[in-house]
Amino acid sequence: MTSAALGASPAAKGGAAALGRALRHVGFLPALLIVLIVLLVLFEPRFMGMFNVFNVLRNSSALMIVASGQMLVLVVGGFDLSVGAVIALTSVVTAKVMAVMLEASPDEIPMAIAAGIAAGMACGFITGLINGACVALLRISPFMVTLGTSSIATGVALLLTNGIPVYGMPDTFVKDFGRAIWFGLPMPVYVSLFILVLVWVMQRQTTVGRYIHAIGGNVQAAMVSGVNTNFYLILAYTLCGMLASLTSLLLTARLGSGQATMSGNLMLESIAAGVIAGVSLRGGVGRVEMVALSALFLSILTNAMNLLKINSKIQTIFMGVIVVAAVALDQLAKRRTRDARES
Repeated sequence: MTSAALGASPAAKGGAAALGRALRHVGFLPALLIVLIVLLVLFEPRFMGMFNVFNVLRNSSALMIVASGQMLVLVVGGFDLSVGAVIALTSVVTAKVMAVMLEASPDEIPMAIAAGIAAGMACGFITGLINGACVALLRISPFMVTLGTSSIATGVALLLTNGIPVYGMPDTFVKDFGRAIWFGLPMPVYVSLFILVLVWVMQRQTTVGRYIHAIGGNVQAAMVSGVNTNFYLILAYTLCGMLASLTSLLLTARLGSGQATMSGNLMLESIAAGVIAGVSLRGGVGRVEMVALSALFLSILTNAMNLLKINSKIQTIFMGVIVVAAVALDQLAKRRTRDARES
């Protein structure tokens, strides 16, 4: 028996080594995503239902967009706690502007839609601009700035609605934009793919992407190299705010109403998606394609818990555990890297 055990040991070691090489080649996150999908296909028949697949695609598309913006802020060494509040404020402002415009001029539907979208995107632009200016110019902690703007945006959204959903948007905006199916897929899928491609090109092919990574890696070195760090910090936060507003437009069009409580856990999930994807909390590291996979993983995981009828409060706890574990692993990896360099 001892010789058999000894004979099996090299085979086991070889199998473990092969598994390790496969994980390094494919990546841990894609492998985890594949395992999760296979398990759900095998043990939960409802997962592959058309309605459920569309639901996962819509939810993951929204998370991918807002997480892409969060990634940009994480890469420059900050984070944005206001994205959830921006989503809520954008939803309310968009719906109110469209409803008012449509009531005043019932025949000017395109004008009402354009005005509502512009007003909604302005919410994200202004909030992101304020966040970036306070962080870059006033040197205020990103935590305090974005926490403050989150409170302000949430308060304004509630003040405008008294917590009551806003209806009266054009049917064209809801049916042809929010709930449309294009070439067999929900419209938000195409919007998210378009945004992901734009962010990928910006990261890999443009000076803006290189400067954003340089600032996150070493802001002092970037300044010495002649990079306008204040401008690119403000740009990162502004883009994050605008992508949050775009996410809100998709969600508002899908629901058919503006809601001050729309954001749910998107702020927490956007940070979780970034950290799980390997975006460093210290800045300088982050790939949008991995963030997209992470967002898809979290959306499928949430969908699986819903299919299994797990209590929503327990789901919130579970999401918090995932964030803490991801941050802890990130810090552990950084410590090991630092110790390896010092040795």
